[in-house]
This record gives sequence, structure tokens and C-alpha cells, in this order.
Amino acid sequence: MISLVTLLRGRLLVFCAIAMSALVLRLAVTSFTPLASQIREDIGFSPTVVGVFGMVPTAMFALFGLGTPLIAKRWGLERTALVAMVMAGVGMLTRALMSDTWSLLALSALALAGMGIGNVVIPPLVKRYFSDRLAVMSSVYIVGVQIGTIVPAFVAVPLAEAFGWRFSIGVWALLGFAAALPWILLLTRERRRTVVVAAEPPAGVQAERPHGKAWRSPVGWGMAGMFGMTSMITYSMFTWIPDILSDAGASEAFGGAMVGLFSFMGLVAAFGAPTLCARMRNPFPIVIGCAVCYLVAFSGLLFAPMSAPILWIVLLGLGPSTFPMSLTLINLRTRSHLGSATLSGFTQGVGYAVACLGPLLFGVFHDASGGWTVSFGFLTFGVVILLIAAFQACKPRMLEDSWHVEKEPENALRHV
Repeated sequence: MISLVTLLRGRLLVFCAIAMSALVLRLAVTSFTPLASQIREDIGFSPTVVGVFGMVPTAMFALFGLGTPLIAKRWGLERTALVAMVMAGVGMLTRALMSDTWSLLALSALALAGMGIGNVVIPPLVKRYFSDRLAVMSSVYIVGVQIGTIVPAFVAVPLAEAFGWRFSIGVWALLGFAAALPWILLLTRERRRTVVVAAEPPAGVQAERPHGKAWRSPVGWGMAGMFGMTSMITYSMFTWIPDILSDAGASEAFGGAMVGLFSFMGLVAAFGAPTLCARMRNPFPIVIGCAVCYLVAFSGLLFAPMSAPILWIVLLGLGPSTFPMSLTLINLRTRSHLGSATLSGFTQGVGYAVACLGPLLFGVFHDASGGWTVSFGFLTFGVVILLIAAFQACKPRMLEDSWHVEKEPENALRHV
């Protein structure tokens, strides 16, 4: 067993920066959703606008997923991570002070844009500084993301009851600003380091290599499809589990509890999936197991939702184990942190763009058919696409071997 001291030797500051940043990456979403009705009544926007707020997270994650590799190439991974945390902190703080709908929406978008940037840069930062311990560090930051997803959802309402909804959605800005501090310290320390031609990179840090385009590689498209279908199914279920169970006779409180259980299963998967993925040459059998979990859960929720609802939700929550798998494979299927950044941006940009459509289409099919059969048929089709894409993503090959490398001048290593 590798000791924590061995893992962090010379990299404690980076470890803290990555772990703290991971906690920030969902705060603006799950701190707002439980209070959406209360905020709507106070500020006075329509239920349709609530739907707009619901689409902003995946839209920002998609937009900045595609754009962040260009930003990181220009500014460096560390500076980009710092900017992401500051954007998240400023957006969460200032939106809590707004009294009109569009300012609230715009500043929510600012916070989510920062989180979208953070989504992309964290995997290559793990690759850059912890290439020798990818499974461990992947688990650390994915668990951080899951904790940052679950905790605000559970405490948002109690905080709002005690101190008001503005405090409840604004207090999380402190964590965004706190996550910026280790990046500031790291950049201050690195500024003193002179990088010269042919110099060796610091211990645990990878040098940059010539780069190409992820969309030219089957690895890129496999990863995008795997991540996209997982996100589409996950966001659809987050949105519609309460209604599915309510139609079957369950109470509103029970539906909310099942959403919490669904979220908790994601935390369980975050502990185990990265390690399993790293130990297997081709982890596609895990994806098959996830697909089986999805299909059994879909069948249970469609044909006998209240016969064993906890079992259906547990299986449904194990299906998205392909989410931490995808984030781990971003590093396992690339040779450098630059390749990881490129693959991360393409995977999450395309993936979240697809995820935007999931909850909407699931609801449209339900309204059009008057039941849930067509909606679950839609998600089943998503599982088929997931399997096809994962077959490509899980093959033991590297992105850089098929992305048509663009040569760059051999100059001094960039100081990032």
C-alpha cells in the first residue's frame, strides 16, 4: 500500500488545490435547485424560467468544455484553474445579492462557467502532477465532486430556513475563494522557477508534447459518447425520479429521498470505479455490468415501480459508474497532460451538450405518449449508444496515437 506521505512528497500543495477545487465543481447547481421555488416566489419569475435555470448548468459545462483547452493552452493549467475558482466564487457570491431575474441568471452562468472550466482542467492537472498515482488521485477528485454535489442539496433548505435563501446560495462562495488560495500559492512558488531549453520538468510533472485534435480520433468520439450518454441518463433521472414515483402512488417526500439515494450511489461508485478501471487493461466488462443495472432499473421503474423501489434506485445509481470511469479514462488513454486537457475538453463539451437534451426529451416523450414507456425506450436507446461508444473508449490505446499530431517548434518548455 502506498503511504500518503509517498504520494504527496513534493506535491502537497497541488493535492490540496485539486481536492478543494473538486468540491466546488457542482456547488452552484445543487445549492440552488432545492430552493428554486422559494427564490421564484421571492423574485417573481415564471416556472418556465425555472426550466431555463435547469438547463444553464449543462449548457455552461458544454460551452466551456469545448473552449477550455484553448484557454489552458494560452494561460497554463494552473492559471486556468485559478481563474475558474475565482469565477465560481464571484458568481455564487454576487448572485445571492441580486433581486432581478436576469442578473441572477447571468451571475449563475458566471459561476457555472467557472465550474465548467474546472471540470476540464482538473483531469489534466491530475495527469500532470500525479501520473504515477492516477487511480488514487482520480478517486480523490471524483469523490470531491460527489461530496460537492450531495452536501449542498441536503443542507440548502435548513440553511435557508435559518438564515434566508440568499445566505444559503451565497455561503458556498467561501469554498470557491478558499480553493483559489492554493493555486495562488502554487503559481507564486512556480514563478521563481526558471525553465530553460531541454530542462527536465519538476518531479512528478510532465513536459508538453506536440498536439492534435481529439475529434480526429476514435478514442475521442468513444469517450464523448460514453460520457454524453451517461450524463444524459443521469440528468434525466435526477429530474424525473420524483414524478415517476409520484405517478406510482409514492409521496413527494419519498420521491425526494430516492433522489438522495440515487446521488449517494454515485459517491459509492466514485470510490471503486477509478481503481477497477486502472487495474484492467480493457474495462469494458464494467460498462456491460453498468448497462445491465440500467436496464433492470428501467424495467422495474416502468413495470413495477413500487414493488421494490429502493432496489430499482440502487441499481439505477450504479449505472452511472461509467461517469467516474470516463473521468479516469481521460488520463488512462492519454500520454501527456496536454493530451488529457484536449480529451477532457472534447469529452465534456460534447457530453454535456448531449446531456442538455436528456431531461427535456424524456419529458416531451412522456407528455406525447401519456406514459413512461416511450421515455424509458429513449433512455434504453441511450444505453445502446453508451455500449457502442464505451467499446471504443475502453480499448487499450492512446489518443495521441490517432489524433493526427500537429508539429510545434521545439522551444523552451512553457512556464505554466
